[in-house]
Amino acid sequence: MTVATEFIPATSEDKPAHSPIDVSSKAFWAQTSEQRDQRFAQLRAQDPVSWQRPVEDAVAPDPHDPGYWAVVKHADIVKVSRDSKTYISGQGVLFDLLPPEFLEMSQSFLAMDAPKHDYLRKLISSAFTPRRIQRIDEQIKVAAREVVDGFAGNPAGEIEFASECAQKLPVRLFCDMFGVPDELREQTARCAADIVSWADSEALAGRTPAQIQLGAAETLHGIAARLIADRRANPADDLFTNLVQAEVDGQHLTDAEIGAFFVLLSVAGTDTTKHTSSLTVKAMTDFPEQRDWLRADYDGRIKTALEEFVRFASPVMTFRRTAVVETELGGKRIIPGDKVVLFYPSGNRDADVFADPECFDLSRDPNPHLGFGGGGTHFCLGNQLAKGALRALFSELLTRLPDFEAGEPDLLGTNFMRGVKRLPFRFTPER
Repeated sequence: MTVATEFIPATSEDKPAHSPIDVSSKAFWAQTSEQRDQRFAQLRAQDPVSWQRPVEDAVAPDPHDPGYWAVVKHADIVKVSRDSKTYISGQGVLFDLLPPEFLEMSQSFLAMDAPKHDYLRKLISSAFTPRRIQRIDEQIKVAAREVVDGFAGNPAGEIEFASECAQKLPVRLFCDMFGVPDELREQTARCAADIVSWADSEALAGRTPAQIQLGAAETLHGIAARLIADRRANPADDLFTNLVQAEVDGQHLTDAEIGAFFVLLSVAGTDTTKHTSSLTVKAMTDFPEQRDWLRADYDGRIKTALEEFVRFASPVMTFRRTAVVETELGGKRIIPGDKVVLFYPSGNRDADVFADPECFDLSRDPNPHLGFGGGGTHFCLGNQLAKGALRALFSELLTRLPDFEAGEPDLLGTNFMRGVKRLPFRFTPER
């Protein structure tokens, strides 16, 4: 994989020295979330828009990379997220510059700007018809119940939650929505996990970051191509058929565009929900009074609680934008070509916005967290589906296994996703 050259990156000219409060090292990202939060708090207080050295865990390391601006304050993250004319996404959302063809095949409209972004988003949105959304809501409730059925009676009263519950529900929902056949579901889930695991030594298993990402994206495109061809010949009642048939102003999605959306949603629709639910059962273990508060009136309180699930977990930790006009941010001069990286966990712990930000407070209202992309044109299209899955899953867990306890999570070693690889989970079995 080579570094994209279509856009000239920034140089070190007129830049300050790299910040001594470093957030680019592998060692930093190997720390616990609490340890990282301490450094983010330092940056928020001392240097909220800091010039950082190139990140060590790049997919495609560039010897000429001068670094990036790290944005850690809530207000600044919102400002960048909502100003798509100054800060674009078309150069990608990871720390490093990647080839345009790879961005298009793996990140879909997440790595696009207007007008193409708006065109694709409108077409894809047209596939989410009211009938389709109603059907998905019904699928979510059934799937959540059946996933918990699979272990609730386990006489051992203990499972590995990340793989046996948290992953199963969103993967099943994603595959049901797209009509992925049973024999391809495990491969789909594995590739979706690989897409965000390029910096984790266990997931790499001897491969390079570029190999793991490119290989996973190509495999998912192959699965999508097979399903597209089948739906053109044999339309079915699933989202893939809706995407194949989607039309706005006489325009249809190309096979490549559908494939890229399949890759994007395979991650956005599975891993983020998996990690949020895993981190939430851990939070409910650490803050048992919050679990009791929610159980006391689940239907009346879950809407507010869901926002705190997302804020506290902050599963997507970073996204990048690229400046295309000269501007100022946090008192710093930003010039065209500068990479600007948004640190969502830091913004979600900003004491200027959230009272007692380290506390898991399910009654927190308002809760202007930065989940689902921090607002703006790239606000997550599937946010309601994710909330629906979390709502259904925790209804089952808190009703049927109310005394559950989660152990310490084994976290994914990456600067992108606050991912949970393994999580011990104990409970009193159903009789």
